[in-house]
Amino acid sequence: MPASVDELMALLDLEVIEDNLFRGRQPATLLQRVFGGQVAAQALAAANHTVPDGYQVHSLHSYFLRPGDTAVPIVYDVEGVREGRSFATRRVIARQHGRPIFAMTLNFQVPEPGLDHQDPMPDVPAPEDCPSLAEASPNSGRDTEEWEREWAALEVRHAGHSGSGGGIVDDAVAGRARLWIKVNGTLPEDRLSHLAAFTYSSDMTLLGATLVPHGRYIGSPGMQAASLDHSIWFHRPFRADEWWLYDQVTPSASGGRGLAIARVFSQDGRLVASVAQEGLIRVHPGE
Repeated sequence: MPASVDELMALLDLEVIEDNLFRGRQPATLLQRVFGGQVAAQALAAANHTVPDGYQVHSLHSYFLRPGDTAVPIVYDVEGVREGRSFATRRVIARQHGRPIFAMTLNFQVPEPGLDHQDPMPDVPAPEDCPSLAEASPNSGRDTEEWEREWAALEVRHAGHSGSGGGIVDDAVAGRARLWIKVNGTLPEDRLSHLAAFTYSSDMTLLGATLVPHGRYIGSPGMQAASLDHSIWFHRPFRADEWWLYDQVTPSASGGRGLAIARVFSQDGRLVASVAQEGLIRVHPGE
């Protein structure tokens, strides 16, 4: 996985093959399949290349169809679905070995003024007062060396979770997990770099939130976990290289699937995005 901001930006710098057709490179990794946040961020970058200047992505909805092969590049095929004066829509299919592995639909809008309201930001410890995710989750199945090798491009701090010893008491939801996250370095000034970097990191912890009510984690014995779908709504501009709070809740788990919904706040209290994901959280019999 990218070990620096430069490597992350290189990952999002797609090769143009033909009109509306792009190729994304792979990072060096020991992961057995392509990280979902990577393919989502590259699909966003591909779609963004095809819209006129002035349009900005405001939502994306995606499905993970097959595990990605980390040994070969990914080809992104972008279809122009709609061209309007205010909105534009794109559909992206990511392929490897001639088969689709991922599908995303994105909507873009020309920014305009309008009514404005938001949820208030919860009261949480400052990121400087929170432990790193590796320190806070010693039994997560990932050792510190693996974390630093695969996720060094991101800085993550644990701001608490519900359940025994988690520091959060919240009877209004089945489970809650809060994290401070930012890119570990300085990103370019263009908006796409920040949205793509955020999309990349947004897939990292949501499935873990669905396991909080059960006292399990992604690396628990007998646990099989994988992202199934992923949606993001972008509300307000923000920087992905400055701290943002990932306030994750899990309203339901059943049938081997768990749902997580997250509010994303900048450190100054603005609600900048919302994220939702359902994933496979299968516990093998006997475990």
